[in-house]
Amino acid sequence: MNALTRCLDTYWSSSIGKKLVVAVTGLVLVVFLAGHLSGNLLMYVGREAFNEYAHFLHTMLHGAGVWIARIGLLAMLVLHVAATISLTRQNRAARQAYKHKATIQASKSSRIMIVSGLTILAFVIFHILHYTVRVDSDLAKLGATDPYGMVVVGFRNPLVVLFYVISMTLLCSHLSHGVASIFQTLGLRSKKAQGLIKLISVGYSLFIWVGFVSIPVAILIFGFGR
Repeated sequence: MNALTRCLDTYWSSSIGKKLVVAVTGLVLVVFLAGHLSGNLLMYVGREAFNEYAHFLHTMLHGAGVWIARIGLLAMLVLHVAATISLTRQNRAARQAYKHKATIQASKSSRIMIVSGLTILAFVIFHILHYTVRVDSDLAKLGATDPYGMVVVGFRNPLVVLFYVISMTLLCSHLSHGVASIFQTLGLRSKKAQGLIKLISVGYSLFIWVGFVSIPVAILIFGFGR
């Protein structure tokens, strides 16, 4: 056990180890976002389709499946943010040692990775409280019988929609840099593929942003679901 602990500690202490943690957890979260968006877009199919989807999620593995997924994904997100913060601190310390500012060539997205990551973490906690724990009594009443109606009511609040849009914008800014970084860390990025990878990163980020943001905007601005 001590040998395993030392091994994990050594792995975490190294820059390569933390980069791999960021890449692997990031890949898991990227795949999850695509799946989560696919489910959310069932809102446009109709109440019955979305409610059936929600029912499946909450009854999977006799109700344990959704909680296993939530805990696992939250752990992935915490590890991702913690490793990113630790890497950034190491890089800053190295730059100070060499008296060299490395942010000259860094993209705006890469420079705000920590800020966007922490905001996304705060959003996930808020999202769980809002739609899973349902601290709002009105949402709690609807959640058990009509998840579709719960989403509609939840997004009629302008402040909730504003926070949602800001969080999704930061998330996609994070993704536009992060997806390309995953390819690089896993050794899948080459000079020939660099342009294509950048296109995939930006395209995926835009797809995620439009998909997620369209639902609250449609409900609040255009009265969707009424």
